[in-house]
Amino acid sequence: MTDDNQATASTGGKAQRKTLEDAATPYAATWTATGVPASPATIDPDLWPEVAQPPSGAKAAVAGKAAGLLFKGAVKRLPLRVQYPDGTVLGTGGPEAPVMTMVRPDAFEARIGDNGLIGLGESFMAGDWEASDLAGVLEVFAASVDTLIPTPLQKLRALYLPRTPRQERNAEQNTRSNISRHYDLSNELFSNFLDSTMSYSSALFPLAAGPLASVGWEALAEAQQAKIDRLLDKAGVGAGTRLLEIGTGWGELALRAAARGATVYSVTLSSEQQALAQERIAAAGYADKVTVALQDYRAVEGEYDAVVSVEMIEAVGYEYWPIYFQTIDRVLAPGGKVAIQAITMPHGRMLATRNAYTWVHKYIFPGGFLPSVRAIESITQQHTTLRVRERMGMGDHYAATLRLWEERFLERSREVGELGFDAVFQRMWLFYLCYSRAGFQSGYLDVQQVVLDRREAQL
Repeated sequence: MTDDNQATASTGGKAQRKTLEDAATPYAATWTATGVPASPATIDPDLWPEVAQPPSGAKAAVAGKAAGLLFKGAVKRLPLRVQYPDGTVLGTGGPEAPVMTMVRPDAFEARIGDNGLIGLGESFMAGDWEASDLAGVLEVFAASVDTLIPTPLQKLRALYLPRTPRQERNAEQNTRSNISRHYDLSNELFSNFLDSTMSYSSALFPLAAGPLASVGWEALAEAQQAKIDRLLDKAGVGAGTRLLEIGTGWGELALRAAARGATVYSVTLSSEQQALAQERIAAAGYADKVTVALQDYRAVEGEYDAVVSVEMIEAVGYEYWPIYFQTIDRVLAPGGKVAIQAITMPHGRMLATRNAYTWVHKYIFPGGFLPSVRAIESITQQHTTLRVRERMGMGDHYAATLRLWEERFLERSREVGELGFDAVFQRMWLFYLCYSRAGFQSGYLDVQQVVLDRREAQL
């Protein structure tokens, strides 16, 4: 792929940067009946080249017709309702089932015919379809992901699905750019839907917070701190601990570790996160206890009593997981402990999709990939002296966290727009939050807190 083509493939990052530059333009929000920001009548092709117009031409028409037939055949047996402009309704769902409403079915089919699931997301961004319950619709698809496409066609995936551009592989020369495209969007954007801790990972809600399906916003900040405290406890972080944090976020874990008396060295590749984390740390009076370095994890030197990393392994990339764990192994002091929080997927699906290039890669997390628990155990056994000693799954807690972020993001749509993020961006971001929540609600994804150390195996 040429550099010019790569620039097109990275439209999400390009559009996001330009919308920020144009943030002074007043934002006039439009809304669908479900409260979702409506796609504008026209879409800027310079910002969103592959969203502004669906694929066209004879090849696109043929691929679209074939994709439409496959899609209709699949949804006929799924527990949802797909409504077409001519009154056709497909699916086995009853009155309470999530509803997917086709606005421009031909454009929808052309997009998925050309680009598979990337097209599904792009067609939502463009407004080719709407949903009364977007996460609910996507959850149905996530629960049926292994059977949506007939088995014979699944074996041909590698022939027609896009591959990861070489510029997005997480080699050291690319990783800063990959991270920047997501985390350097705008601290203000993230503050509009995150809680006061600015934690961008799964919370851990106590039983006292009530049922996870209905837990409220007021419980989120405390649940985020509970998640952090459990990781610090498992890593043995206390007074005098030399702690390495891989992936700073906006500094909440470093703050809580410093409050325990630890000395923290935290690394990030996001200049936006580094700036706000340093500001928060200084305001709390811990500037002498915490260093936040703009540094690749592979370049870390020194020796640390504990290593903690929260949802950072997902940004490492499949082929670099051995280096990630070898780095931790290299800097961990004798007797030290490691605690990581990782989003995981089933091992079989991980193997089947490890070379895939998805909508999430293109628009949200370039270079990212989710491990399986088995992969973490296998890689640490084969490449390090570290061993997994304990793990705890908490996927239901992530579904609740994402629901709260989604609700907050919709509530703050006008404020997000005033930052310069247009309706296409907002539909993209909503799709990402709902897409993620659907993965956890369906059980397709999980999130694990994993504890590792070097203790000898017990005989």
